Parts: sequence; structure tokens; C-alpha cells
Amino acid sequence: MGVLVGKKAPEFRAKAVYKNKIVNDFSLSQFRGLNILLFFYPLDFTFVCPTEIHSFQDHLAEFEKRNTQVIGCSVDSVYSHLAWLNTPRSKGGIAGVTYPLISDINKTIASDFDVLVPHEGIAYRGLFLIDQNSIVRHQIVNDLPIGRSIEEAIRTIDALNYHEQHGEVCPANWVAGKKSLKPTQEGLEEYFFVGAKH
Repeated sequence: MGVLVGKKAPEFRAKAVYKNKIVNDFSLSQFRGLNILLFFYPLDFTFVCPTEIHSFQDHLAEFEKRNTQVIGCSVDSVYSHLAWLNTPRSKGGIAGVTYPLISDINKTIASDFDVLVPHEGIAYRGLFLIDQNSIVRHQIVNDLPIGRSIEEAIRTIDALNYHEQHGEVCPANWVAGKKSLKPTQEGLEEYFFVGAKH
């Protein structure tokens, strides 16, 4: 599996469903100036996937507050996406989801992001945080049965935004409002000294 962190995110043009309408020429570049949280999921009409998709939607205002566009992607067609969007949550559907869902029916996007499952033709649960300059700053890939933590995705965006605004770095288990540190030996010593006093 390739590591894309520090590299430019692979660009693509594809069909997508966005706000219940088919978009024929969807690309990441249309969101330049925003952070992008691009996540891959295996298939429409499955089991773990709708729990993640709804959780991203339930937290959408939190992502928007952080200047971040959420985008989902699977190997299904836009027509499958639409059918799933028109199926109520109580029936396993994703009605009410408003962020874009990309159709990677040719499997090229999953392949370019190196999350295509060999011999399965579907994507692992890859998640990529892409910054405002189209550089991948964070990636995590789960196997098919393991759902992701949306709270952890938000924490990671907070850490990136904090670093970019203040120049300091975020230690283990950092959350917004907690102490960061200067990326120097003195900064590390000060961080541990202050921590030891509490």
C-alpha cells in the first residue's frame, strides 16, 4: 500500500451524485481553497458503510466550521448512489446525505489512491485529509469490517488547522484546547515540565 502523505492528491474527473443530482464532471480541484476529507467505502447497500456515511452527515456542520469538504467514493454507479440516497435510513439507506458521492465505476480513483482491494474490485475504507493546496496531510486505511471514527477525523483536521495557524505541533492525544508544543528541544522540555506539574 502506497503512502500519499506529503504528495499531491491524485486528480480525477468522474461522475458523482451531489445533493441528489448527477454531476458529470466532478473533480477535487473544484474545492481548492478548502480542506477535503475524501473517504472510500466498499459498496452501496452494505452494512458498515451506511453507519459511516450517516455519521459523516451527522457531523457535517463540524466539518464545514473547519473549512472542510467531505466527499465519499465507491465503485458503484451514480444510479446506485441515487437509489441508495432515495432509500430511508430505517431500510438501510442513506436518505438525507447531502455531501458528494463519487462513482469510481472504472476503479481508477481507488487504484490511484492505492486502496483497491486485490481481486475484489472494491475499495478498502481509505480516508485522506487533503489540504487547501491539494497535498495529502493524513491517511488511514481500514480493512473492510472495521468502521472509522468520525471524531478522530475531526481531531486530525483540528490538529492540521492548529499547526497551520500557530506553527506549533500537536502531541499524542491532542485535542483542541489542549497544550501544543514548539517543535524544538526546548519546546519539548517545556511541554513535559508543564505536564509534570499537573
